[in-house]
Amino acid sequence: MAKVVIVKPKNDKPPQEEGLPPWMATFADMVTLLLCFFVLMLSFASNDVAKFKELLGSLEDAFGVSVKRKESDYLALTPSKLKRDEVKMDSNDKRLLGLVLRIKALLDEKEANRMSTGVNADKDGVVMKSDSAQLFLPGTSKLKPDAHKILDTVISVLKEHNYNLVVRGHTADTEAPSKKFPTNWELSSARAAAALEYIHQKGGINSKRLKAVGYADTRPLVKNDSKDNRDKNRRMEFYFHKPAKDSW
Repeated sequence: MAKVVIVKPKNDKPPQEEGLPPWMATFADMVTLLLCFFVLMLSFASNDVAKFKELLGSLEDAFGVSVKRKESDYLALTPSKLKRDEVKMDSNDKRLLGLVLRIKALLDEKEANRMSTGVNADKDGVVMKSDSAQLFLPGTSKLKPDAHKILDTVISVLKEHNYNLVVRGHTADTEAPSKKFPTNWELSSARAAAALEYIHQKGGINSKRLKAVGYADTRPLVKNDSKDNRDKNRRMEFYFHKPAKDSW
């Protein structure tokens, strides 16, 4: 009987190694390194923004820079609308911050700090406030002898910077009427006009850059419920704004 012989082919292939192939490990390392790189880039960018905001806040606190509310956010006359939000100053406009600091420096030079009640900025300009009692005789639009300290500061700013000016007159809600000023509208408007006339005549400022407006008691900063609050509302505002903005 013939024999059947089965010859199996030889397996010359080397045994397969266990684990991932070498190229897979290299690829994983590259992806991991790229991930770490982008995480580091993101963390650096976040820290820069945080540091910038912290630095800007420190400058504002150091120099007393405050923020002006939008025109529509003034106190309403009804208690239900007394709450209003603050508007953040545009940090990209370095010129406004520089103007705020310059006004404060001029107030120091002219010894007019006690007559100023604040310097605020918004996205279009800067407003300097002053107590009306420091500028005018009670119940009149006649300037006091020391009023020139504030008004000369305004003139200096207008001569140094290309801004227009709006003089805003404000009163409290308890001004005593007189024959010359029967209502707060007449009194606030006359005071704004008197301050504007001094700035125009003494400073030689072009009249096209100047405006005056009286708001009477329609834009209180705080509630008219005490003497101190009424004194705060009884004020003059000098608003330096960009020429392109026709802002009252």
